[in-house]
Amino acid sequence: MTRRSIVIIGGGVAGSLLALHLTRLPGGPWPLDVVLVEPRAAPGPGTAYSTERPEWLLNVRSTGLSAFNDEPNHFADWLAANHIPTCPQGFCPRQVFGRYVSELTAAVLQHPAPNGVRVEWRQQRAIGTDLKLADGASVTLADGTSLPADAVVLALGNFPPASPTKPDTEYRNHPNYHGNPWAPNALRSIGPNDSVLLIGTGLTAVDVLMALHTDGHRGAITAVSRHGHWPVTHLQAPARPYPNYYATDVAHLRSVTQVLSAVRRRVASAAAEGYDWRSVLDALRPDLGRIWAAWPLVEQQRFMRHLAAMWSVRRHRNPPQNAATLAELLQSGRLTVQKGRVRHIEPRGAEALAVQLRHNHDHTWLTANHVVLCTGPLMDYQQLADPLVASLRQSGHLVPDNMRLGICTDEHGALLNQTGTPSNVLFTLGPSMRPMWFESTAVPELRNQAATLAELLANRLTTSAG
Repeated sequence: MTRRSIVIIGGGVAGSLLALHLTRLPGGPWPLDVVLVEPRAAPGPGTAYSTERPEWLLNVRSTGLSAFNDEPNHFADWLAANHIPTCPQGFCPRQVFGRYVSELTAAVLQHPAPNGVRVEWRQQRAIGTDLKLADGASVTLADGTSLPADAVVLALGNFPPASPTKPDTEYRNHPNYHGNPWAPNALRSIGPNDSVLLIGTGLTAVDVLMALHTDGHRGAITAVSRHGHWPVTHLQAPARPYPNYYATDVAHLRSVTQVLSAVRRRVASAAAEGYDWRSVLDALRPDLGRIWAAWPLVEQQRFMRHLAAMWSVRRHRNPPQNAATLAELLQSGRLTVQKGRVRHIEPRGAEALAVQLRHNHDHTWLTANHVVLCTGPLMDYQQLADPLVASLRQSGHLVPDNMRLGICTDEHGALLNQTGTPSNVLFTLGPSMRPMWFESTAVPELRNQAATLAELLANRLTTSAG
């Protein structure tokens, strides 16, 4: 049987999980060669989990994290086997989970898997893809190498935040403007008494606050966002699970208002039975993608306009220890919150920047020594200047969605071209699939997508290999 090849572009968590799941497929033998293209020092952790800051915590307890659905305790067992102390209240540093994925990936790189799949890592950046070949595609790497591929998977992960104002972007070159808080040493130049302005009040802003707190920062901090809300706090201990009610209450609903009303009714009735509202929301976790996908476009747009921000602060929660530090900063007055949309940013000499906010019809100027962008990753593939993305976009093989959430795909992750036809060669998983499933960034969603795509690709390629 002819061996087939899959090139996975991106060796962060999504791409690494796909490679891992390919090596664990039952049956076979699967005559597959998998090439993981990842320019970082090692595949596995990606941007989110390669941080050197132990104060940056996972916002899911370790018992809810595993690379594999059929082994829900895999990560917890790995922690025990490696004698890693129990993480406070179950929330481990993100770097620990990065090490976990990195070690799993390194293991499959050493030897062919029992099912016949072989995995190779190329420490390069992919800059182009030729899809005109009759028998598949080729991926061009930065060093000029071409990799033949029967299937190409874009596992590009998250990109740095977009500039908050345009077209005036002179501020981006200011040494005290921090446009990517996840970049190595991004915050180390902030002095202990410097004033800091955070654009955003989500989990990224919490990360920055924890980093400043750990570094001994004592200066004034102002956080600005349109709604002014911080992520809701996880309970001190896991809440009593609430039964799933998707089939009975939600599956037939096709509007945001209907779903919201159904969930509110459940929250009210569950409270009378002693359940926490978090458990009621979490009960729908396996079905959130189906709820989103069932809404027509106009309802998805309505959700994005009116509810997405409030959903985010309730769905993506803050570990209790982070929340305690946040509360201390707010109560002491060192941290203040301003509501408003950023309209303009301009340098004020070499040591400060000024930010103009608009709230309702009022305009306010705030000045700080440092400005840190905490709006979360860029999701609009129309804006991305990455050479690979740009070339696929220009050729019509990659189509950004209208809401600027990611890439247009079918339910399996096959990219749709300009005519809406799914590709037989190009696939994706992870954050790029937010248009299809919306919830597409956390580990449970990534491992589900990896398992499903692994089976699909292996069946397609080996069946056609003859």
